[in-house]
Amino acid sequence: MALDITALPNDVDALKRIVSEYDAEMIRLREQVEYLKHKLFGRKSEQLTEAERRQLYLFNEAELGAGEERDEPPEETIAVPAHFRTKKRGRRPLPENLPRERVVFDIPEADKHCGCGQPKSVIGEEVSEKLDIEPARLTVRQEVRLKYACRHCEGVEDEGPTVQIAPVPPAIIPKGIATPALLAFVLTAKFVDALPFYRQEKQFARLGIELSRQTLCGWAMQVAEACAPVLAQARLALLRGPLIRIDETRVQVLEEEGRAPQTQSYMWLFRGGLPDHPLLEYHYHPTRAGQVAADYLGDFQGLAQTDGYPGYDFLDRRPGIRHAGCWAHVRREFHDVKTVAAGRNRSAATKAGSVDVALDFIRKLYAIEQRAKEQGLTGEALVAVRQAQAKPLLVRFKAWLDQREREVPPKTLLGKAIGYALGQWPRLLVYLDHAVLTPDNNLVENGIRPFVLGRKNWLFAGNPRGAAASAALYSLIETAKANGLDPHRYLHYLFAHVPLARTPEDYAALLASNLTPEQIRLPT
Repeated sequence: MALDITALPNDVDALKRIVSEYDAEMIRLREQVEYLKHKLFGRKSEQLTEAERRQLYLFNEAELGAGEERDEPPEETIAVPAHFRTKKRGRRPLPENLPRERVVFDIPEADKHCGCGQPKSVIGEEVSEKLDIEPARLTVRQEVRLKYACRHCEGVEDEGPTVQIAPVPPAIIPKGIATPALLAFVLTAKFVDALPFYRQEKQFARLGIELSRQTLCGWAMQVAEACAPVLAQARLALLRGPLIRIDETRVQVLEEEGRAPQTQSYMWLFRGGLPDHPLLEYHYHPTRAGQVAADYLGDFQGLAQTDGYPGYDFLDRRPGIRHAGCWAHVRREFHDVKTVAAGRNRSAATKAGSVDVALDFIRKLYAIEQRAKEQGLTGEALVAVRQAQAKPLLVRFKAWLDQREREVPPKTLLGKAIGYALGQWPRLLVYLDHAVLTPDNNLVENGIRPFVLGRKNWLFAGNPRGAAASAALYSLIETAKANGLDPHRYLHYLFAHVPLARTPEDYAALLASNLTPEQIRLPT
């Protein structure tokens, strides 16, 4: 909006206030432009470069206003000998479990005789290994059911059946042509390797088989429905755990009743279960309302860890739940300020210095966690270290944030980062008291990432049933990965055994969290 000169006051002090307000607004708008440019074109990683890590050490939070004596323990360093740092790594040996095919190269027959006239003898061999591949090969498995009849009773009337035939073996897709191996192959390609069905359709065409993307979509939905009892057991086990982490991301679903195709829906992710046997459940829903998470949790009692999205605020008020925050999101807010304020002017340089102080605090928190991890600390020992080392550091950080909040305009990026940290502060302290918690919500964000990668390839879901099927299959696959299982082998095992399951105990036994790599090893 243009400035109306005639409306300006004649008072000098009033004019100065107006100029100051416009200057602050210009700084804020420049920050927004730089922020959006960084989001579109900048480096996405939050990891610091070596130069940035050295820069952090120039700032001391006590000298910049925290007003506290430094009492954190000295950080441990590991010296790496120079010959280890510069040594080049050799090529890794090929896995022993791969089949070997010997190809022998011999010398010409004329060279097998010595000049003395005697034949030369083989005294050894030199073996080098090269990796080979056989392209995908389709086979047809003929399932033969034998028929039986009594020759002696031919022509004799009898109330019983005269011919008996072996029963149809149970299959995850009854009367379908797909074996568990083919289904596992197709769904691993889609949900692990992010290869859409229309590309797989072309691959099968090159192999001489016509499998339309509609057929492949139908298989995915039938498999997801057949595995519903397994996922029901997964949800029960997930809600029994001591901790649930929650996150959500957008997904576009075209044929949602009463909604335009361009409307955004959401894929929620809940990660819980036992710490050593995690369970992940993706949950499709048309909205991002916090009620979705509230309905999912039901009567859950324990720890819940989320980011700062206001939809999770209900967790602070629900009895029996301790709501933990995410330090990675706090770090991200300050990291964005650092990127935007990269030395444009004096005020930006001042902001960069403040951001470095904040990032240095957070870096030290993570350094404490890393040392505890290297020492193998768990349970009460880990909590004791956090109370002794991280808690005093957080007291100083809070004092620094309170001071900077009074000095920094709240609408600037730095002001917003400070406000976010202070607004989340009670949640950010919860991890200090619970060894099962980590400082951040990265485990559930890592579970969201494969879905986001897949979304970039297949762009949207056709209808709610397809979105729900995708959620079910991502749940099975990402739980397998979180428990150290090969997802293709797990799906093959699961699809072969689901038709045989009858009781809740049978379905629970098929959860990836209850299996080991040895149990799902494919026959050779």
